[in-house]
Amino acid sequence: MNYGFIKACAVSPALRVADCPYNAQETIEAMQQAAEDGCQLTVFPELGLTGYTCGDLFLQQPLLDAAEAALREILKASEALQLVALVGLPVTVDAKLYNCAAVICQGALLGLVPKSHIPNYGEFYEKRHYCAAPAGVKEISFAGQKTLFGTKLLFRCETMQAFTLAVEICEDLWAPLPPSTAHALAGATVLANLSASDETVGKAEYRRALVSQQSARLLCAYLYADAGHGESTTDMVFSGHNLIAENGALLAESRPFSQALACIELDLGRLLAERRRNTSFEPVTDGYETVSFHLPLREIPLTRYISPTPFVPADDAARAERCELILQMQADGLAKRIEHAHAKTAVIGISGGLDSCLALLVAVHAMKKLNRPMADILAVTMPCFGTTKRTRSNAEILCQELGVQFTEISIANTVRSHFADIGQSETNFDVTFENGQARVRTLELMDLANRTGGLVVGTGDLSELALGWATYNGDHMSMYGVNAGVPKTLVRHIVRYEADAANSDTLREVLLDILDTPVSPELLPAKENGEIAQQTESLVGPYELHDFYLYYVLRFGFSPAKIYHLAKAALSDRYSDEVLLHWLRNFYRRFFQQQFKRSCLPDGPKVGSVTLSPRGDWRMPSDACVSVWQAELDTLT
Repeated sequence: MNYGFIKACAVSPALRVADCPYNAQETIEAMQQAAEDGCQLTVFPELGLTGYTCGDLFLQQPLLDAAEAALREILKASEALQLVALVGLPVTVDAKLYNCAAVICQGALLGLVPKSHIPNYGEFYEKRHYCAAPAGVKEISFAGQKTLFGTKLLFRCETMQAFTLAVEICEDLWAPLPPSTAHALAGATVLANLSASDETVGKAEYRRALVSQQSARLLCAYLYADAGHGESTTDMVFSGHNLIAENGALLAESRPFSQALACIELDLGRLLAERRRNTSFEPVTDGYETVSFHLPLREIPLTRYISPTPFVPADDAARAERCELILQMQADGLAKRIEHAHAKTAVIGISGGLDSCLALLVAVHAMKKLNRPMADILAVTMPCFGTTKRTRSNAEILCQELGVQFTEISIANTVRSHFADIGQSETNFDVTFENGQARVRTLELMDLANRTGGLVVGTGDLSELALGWATYNGDHMSMYGVNAGVPKTLVRHIVRYEADAANSDTLREVLLDILDTPVSPELLPAKENGEIAQQTESLVGPYELHDFYLYYVLRFGFSPAKIYHLAKAALSDRYSDEVLLHWLRNFYRRFFQQQFKRSCLPDGPKVGSVTLSPRGDWRMPSDACVSVWQAELDTLT
């Protein structure tokens, strides 16, 4: 399977101005190398068979004849190559000259796409030679073949219809209404631009922004092949700045003047998923004609970067910026809720673990926004059968350093009384033993909030909600869940961000020790040495894996097979294929089984593109069947 990927490149081969046979040979060699490298799409620069800088030589018939002959040679050479190639050349139609892109595949001239916007300002004077693309599509004969001529052409792969290609040329991208906008709405997922953009100071940055933004706006892949070394330098210099972007992300780029190519795999399945979920993306196909081509499907080895932590930026500065933003979003949401409810206190169950630590930090920021004293935060530790000295101590030190109220309520007697009421043995460490403690903790917090005129701040995070790792009507419930939109992998980094910004060594040290503490609800008795016995990730799996799965399940709706494929590409250095598949099965099972807990979640702020609020981004029946997904999982090995 290729999982919706194609491999594509933008190339600026060596060039001689007006030497069409030479340029054709360089183009053929580049195509052959691209095919050998597994590329299924190769884009060359504007007017690459002649050179962009021919000037009035474009009005010379020998040059035009030579360009057509060069295209014939390229068509012949392409017969044995399993790729689509786009080459630029001048074409005469009805006694008018057009700046065109020839779309070729395995010896066939699929179409000729003329340039729509002809620049005639600054250093450009193309209207001296070229006409703008006429309206409509017509059949013409060129290079010994009948083909279609026009801008409203889509080129669709028969074996992978997600691969639908359209073309624009250089200035078209810079125009107020680029043709690529209509192309994308008509169904093109891949936009190719054959360009001859001369280099000036600051232009590379602007070019990069244009390409990235257009790919984001159109939910497409955008390839930009730029003229490079070999063009005339009489008045301009060309750098060969090749770019490939996908939905706003710049995937590949050749450094200006490097004479390199840009090459990467495109995830067309991801683009289709984006378009399905975006109701503003409405298809408009009027006037378009579709040309089919055939390429064999093949599995594409991935060289593009697949982040093992899709919620967490790899760059230190970007990660710090994200942590700060999320903290502010959480704090602002909580501040609004406290203000609206006229709450006198914010009540938080503090365990000494990661999630409650983050919730407490958020509450501190919220009180600062409201100009209220930290004493209005009531942090409550509720030790019972599994509480360790380490977590109890960290909870107290953290509260002291932050200046919040700290209260201890031992719930052991209450839990024992409850167990006696329902006939639960204290030595039977089953789900009732665990959940009974969690529900008593919530009871204490709710009633304490009532007594102090406050509200209970929830601590559960997005990853726990996805897995259903919460006690229904226990820690599952609160009056405002500040962490509900934050995955566990990101919780760690936000706490670390706060540790780095701590105004005392003691605060920093306790935050770092909390980070180093195994994730646990501490509902089972500790080991004889006092260490935590119940470690969450040994029971439900590594949160690193579950967050990876969660991202691709919710953000793009990918199939289990594709998610597994991506996981192997991103995480194979840390986990075996068997482990990846085991926890993927576990994720789907729990995700479907535990929806009922998510259907009645308390309010909480959305902070990213993935959330599980039943009032927001995720609507799912609590009794939906997992069988379709399970059947696909059963085919994986």
